[in-house]
Amino acid sequence: MTIRTASTLTLVLLTLLASHPTSAGDLRPAHGLAMHGDLKYPADFTHFDYVNPEAPKGGELRQAAMGTFDTFNPFIVKGLPAAGLGYLGQSRLYDSLMARSLDEPSSRYGLLAETVETPADRSWVAFTLRKEARWHDGRPVRVEDVIWSFNTLVEKGLPLYGLYYGNVERVEKIGERTVKFSFKPGENRELPWILGQLTVLPKHYWEKRDFGATTLEPPLGGGAYEIDSFEPGRFIKYKRRRDYWAANIPVNRGQFNFDSIRFDYYRDRDVAVEALKSDAYDIHLEYTSKKWATAYDIPAVHSGRLRKELIPDHTLKRAQGFLFNLRRPVFQDRRVRWALTHVFDFEWTNKTLFYDAYVRTRSYFQGSELAAVGLPSQAELAILEPLGDRIPPEVFTTEYQPPTTDGSGNNRKNLRTAVEMLKEAGWSVRNGKLEHTETGAPMAFEILLYDSGFERIVLPFKKNLERIGVDVTVRTIDTAQFRRRLDDYDFDVVVGNMLNSESPGNEQREFWGSEAAQRPGSRNLAGVQNSAIDEIIELIIAAPDRDALVTRCHALDRLLQWGHYQILQWHITAHPLVYWDRFGKPDTTPTQSLGINTWWFDASKAARLSPANGSSP
Repeated sequence: MTIRTASTLTLVLLTLLASHPTSAGDLRPAHGLAMHGDLKYPADFTHFDYVNPEAPKGGELRQAAMGTFDTFNPFIVKGLPAAGLGYLGQSRLYDSLMARSLDEPSSRYGLLAETVETPADRSWVAFTLRKEARWHDGRPVRVEDVIWSFNTLVEKGLPLYGLYYGNVERVEKIGERTVKFSFKPGENRELPWILGQLTVLPKHYWEKRDFGATTLEPPLGGGAYEIDSFEPGRFIKYKRRRDYWAANIPVNRGQFNFDSIRFDYYRDRDVAVEALKSDAYDIHLEYTSKKWATAYDIPAVHSGRLRKELIPDHTLKRAQGFLFNLRRPVFQDRRVRWALTHVFDFEWTNKTLFYDAYVRTRSYFQGSELAAVGLPSQAELAILEPLGDRIPPEVFTTEYQPPTTDGSGNNRKNLRTAVEMLKEAGWSVRNGKLEHTETGAPMAFEILLYDSGFERIVLPFKKNLERIGVDVTVRTIDTAQFRRRLDDYDFDVVVGNMLNSESPGNEQREFWGSEAAQRPGSRNLAGVQNSAIDEIIELIIAAPDRDALVTRCHALDRLLQWGHYQILQWHITAHPLVYWDRFGKPDTTPTQSLGINTWWFDASKAARLSPANGSSP
């Protein structure tokens, strides 16, 4: 799951033309909310700058998905949701109260909500719904739908909803079309903003059904698309609603241009790439560097019919890495985790397997001003010093850098360092096996995968671990099993893949909070339970301005870096995109996304790619 939210600072201040309410008497309805600074778009804007407002409608977009699916309810722990359903306000079937602007780091504008109000102290927020908002059955979207959706998601939905919205004290109807959320005492200045991304569901449909159960009954929606046809494990196809009530409001104009969107499922990524080259689907993000370098040397690419482009990526990078499950006793010692970090040879991996395509990741906020570098500033020390011995001492003395090698594959120096660290932690090598000095128990664990393509990366790591006596197994299972085992925390090591936002906040409770570690299905896969981290997360959520947010994120980043909860891996600085040239797209690509929703089907280009013209085998 990918979570893009916002964060904790001087939250939503904007009113109509970027004026800031300072008291209840100044309070006016606004067309949007910005976490900090001013909204880019005024109240009378007609469309976002990164769309073509006259983009034609029509055609089909075909995409690939991996694994399988068994439910159309993406909001609960149970089941494996079908591709394209989305959650947290990113669904094709449903609308959220507000829509995100993709060329601003943290602004939202009215979608279901015509206006939004919040006082200077951010103690509540009220949304007034648009009169024209409709479900696909023609019934109006009502305040009762908003209230029911909020309560149901918190009570029965994914654990993240409870953590996101835990500071809401009361939700109530205060007018025919207005819903008000009142907050518990305390600083949580992000709440008005993140409530804007609340996905609203039809109460009259769901109250007759078990929301906590998986289902393959196409649900009633109200968004730009509805489910047209499907076959579990093979495909799902969405059809554009020609009567979509919000097609031409400013936040949607120029988007949702395809008449249909189809996802075909594949069990193997190699097979999926061959299917792309055979024109079985249209667009593919190729994050395997070997395939990017070698798999597309084909006539269709040489002629430009199948386009291969590196699109600059200005977004914050994912924190991907080998993630330790601290619920396992073997990983509860920080020294053990740091020692095992020395065993991974990124430089050799990048040169030998990745064609030097990647850059080492060293921060959980890589590619952002939120990433901690150097030693703590005085402002950071004011946060960190009161935490005392609850945080690693290196936080104060040493800039974090992951271990490096010369890339030759001869990693003896780091392996010797790892053995010495493990010896200090109570482990020693006996007869070629790493054993606990007191108990004699061997160090043994499993690295769990769902993608066989990752085995070529893990197996060299396994070999190096075995050189210092660690007994490692690598197991690849199907996506449904993998999802269940993650939800139950039934794993030793997995490849964790977490995406932060430019404005972190409440979601950090879900990523690293002690409460989340104890709730099945949370995003705190590592099982981190650290009161110092909990305190810094609450400071982030309460940050009064951007400067405070940056300082507090630096502090959190340092604790995560020196906590060694993951062996951070790598990132790429561009989106490697491969697609058949049958689409039009705006001149401007949004900074926060690839903007596929803004593309359109170009019939003239498609005609040139027809089988009669030799587009595909």
